[in-house]
Amino acid sequence: MSDVTRILNAIERGEAQATDELLPLVYEELRLLAAQKLAQEKPGQTLQPTALVHEAYLRLVTGEVRDWSGRGHFFAAAAEAMRRILVERARAKQRLKRGGARQRVDLEEEALSGEQPPEILLALDEALNRLAREDPAKAALVKLRYFAGLTIPEAAQALNISKATADRYWSYARAWLFHEINKV
Repeated sequence: MSDVTRILNAIERGEAQATDELLPLVYEELRLLAAQKLAQEKPGQTLQPTALVHEAYLRLVTGEVRDWSGRGHFFAAAAEAMRRILVERARAKQRLKRGGARQRVDLEEEALSGEQPPEILLALDEALNRLAREDPAKAALVKLRYFAGLTIPEAAQALNISKATADRYWSYARAWLFHEINKV
């Protein structure tokens, strides 16, 4: 049993000091995942990878559900927490109080970046929630790939499925989400 799995089991049993032991073991991996995801965000993003990791970690260890079955399940939960944080921030940016429909456009950066506007992230979140109701395994793979930045082999390992199955799930989920987001 790895140290991470041992500590996760201790957290599940309610051992308070175990949460302090977990962060140093998983911090660098979580920070790398957060940095990969934030690199895809719009330029001028004020959320830093460190802040995203800390907020996601706090949600994980202080939340109601802490029954992680191992390292892969923990990182899947971390990916979900990061997704929710980014979606909440996208929703907040769209509120009138925060500028509403007004958008700052820097044509040079806009043309070069290829980032997704908050509307796309929100549409993806809604479609991903529908996919999760239809096929939770494929939705979990998308969350790990898109929000946590895992590769197909890493996501397959986290979900305890073969790489070939992960490839099939990824192909299907991408096509399904594209169809859902683009239907009129």
